[in-house]
Amino acid sequence: MINRPDMTEVALCSLVEIDVEHGCLVWLLLGTEFTRTENYYGVLNKRRNISTPRSCQPTTHPASAQNTRPGNMRLIATGRALRAGSGRWSIGPSARGRRGLPLLRQQQPHAAVGLRFSSSSPASQTQKEKIESPRTTAGSPRRFSTRPGNQIIVEGRPYATDEWMNTPDTILSHVSRRLYLDENHPLAITRKLIESQFPGPVFGNYVEEDPIVTTEQNFDVLGFPPDHPGRSRTDTYYINEKTLLRTHTSAHQSAYFRRINSNEKIRPEEEGYTVTADVYRRDSIDRSHYPVFHQMEGARLWKRPRVDPLKHAAETASMIWKDVEKIPSHDVVVEDPNPTIHPERNPLQADHHSAEEVEAVAAHLKRSLERMVVKIFSEAAKAAKGSDAGQEPLKVRWVEAYFPFTSPSWELEVFWQGDWLEILGCGIIKQDLLINSDVPDRIGWAFGVGLERIAMLLFNIPDIRLFWSRDERFLSQFTAGKITRFEPFSKHPACYKDVAFWLRSATSSGGSAAGGVVPFHENDIMEIVRDVAGDLVEDVKLVDEFTHPKTGRKSLCYRINYRSLERTLTNKEVNELHEKVREKLVEKTGVELR
Repeated sequence: MINRPDMTEVALCSLVEIDVEHGCLVWLLLGTEFTRTENYYGVLNKRRNISTPRSCQPTTHPASAQNTRPGNMRLIATGRALRAGSGRWSIGPSARGRRGLPLLRQQQPHAAVGLRFSSSSPASQTQKEKIESPRTTAGSPRRFSTRPGNQIIVEGRPYATDEWMNTPDTILSHVSRRLYLDENHPLAITRKLIESQFPGPVFGNYVEEDPIVTTEQNFDVLGFPPDHPGRSRTDTYYINEKTLLRTHTSAHQSAYFRRINSNEKIRPEEEGYTVTADVYRRDSIDRSHYPVFHQMEGARLWKRPRVDPLKHAAETASMIWKDVEKIPSHDVVVEDPNPTIHPERNPLQADHHSAEEVEAVAAHLKRSLERMVVKIFSEAAKAAKGSDAGQEPLKVRWVEAYFPFTSPSWELEVFWQGDWLEILGCGIIKQDLLINSDVPDRIGWAFGVGLERIAMLLFNIPDIRLFWSRDERFLSQFTAGKITRFEPFSKHPACYKDVAFWLRSATSSGGSAAGGVVPFHENDIMEIVRDVAGDLVEDVKLVDEFTHPKTGRKSLCYRINYRSLERTLTNKEVNELHEKVREKLVEKTGVELR
């Protein structure tokens, strides 16, 4: 038995050496049973079947009162991994039950929306259409730089900053990457595969390259209430109070509805679209979450009589059912036990829609998305042949959901390799949004899906950080138009370090990394770790919480897993990175280190 003054008793079966330089014990674990501190030191590595490098043992949290077991490391994005934030095509539980406020009409004219529409469909590659914006500088280099004072420059365009600014250079540096446009990148291959299920001339396939939007575009016009958590600086990257990095592709939804309306004479057959873009959210650090990821959104609209559309509901529904019949059928088992409309859980927009119209639109939506999912997972199954992955029959189910901009709403789940995976969110578009987008005489559906989630399944990519790798050992494995399983080229050792600290008080932690004086939020430490160590950190987990019984002060302990995807980290650089993290924590959040 070995006792240390800053931890509880630990039972060891094989002591290997003493690291004199760093003053800590290093050992190999050989089937050891641990007591109350089993999560400390090498037990995590034992579960991953790797040995811990010298001086890379985690430091410990004094006065540990409660330890949590780390979850099993999965090599595939499952469950609620990569889930969207509340209300933003959310598939998490926090959005359920929220009630959206009436939508706000955009005040700017159509030509001043400030979006660039770049078609990614083959038929339109040579004739990219634009809605010009005052911010767009033709021919400007796509670079990020900062300028002293209350201003930043992103790809040649200046933006004023204020106390809301919480976007670090490490995040802005991703803007110019545009992985979804590199035809040999797994995200671009995934984009093309999904686009193939929404072909022209009915659908136009587009990309949105500029991620900087207004709060009106990102929240207001979509019906996000003022107190929605997605608006918080702990969740969203702001440049100033009215400008941010989009948190979802839905920020462009209204403009695309207007596009369909304006194209009615020159391209009347185009009544739907898909749009792909990079989106940005402050989030946790692990193998399935990254602050920059990619979404695809799609929608399909039908015209209705402008005057008294409900009186002509039967005619509209009949027209939509004819389009439903044109969609090829599939032989996959689909579970859909709930009614299309439920007065409490999934209400009809009774002031605008009839039940028969919604039944028809919902049928078109579900069959279209089922067809897309069947295509995706059929390709994944082909790529998995010859591997040890199970080949169970594909099953699909529909689950009731809530989103601020659709009603009724659903999530689509797929049973894959023993788990139900939440793939996308969708629903019948709120009519207020269509009215505010100058298409009051339309009815339709919309969906949103995360490309990383689909690509991780398709290519068997175990870590979301790999998508941003410039390592040719990763990039050379993928070719446009082909689905191939990723072959790991190395596995480097993990290095665990703990950081424990007291929060300043129960109400405020001072100047937060989110900007301004706000309570401490877990995303603050995530952002600090990302800013210091970038992609050299695999995950950050809360391993202990402790409240002092006399003072009521709260202490937290986070475990940081330093592990590069491309090389073995040295003790020296990990220690230096960790010390910078500790310093930044004090500087940015005002915590007291333990």
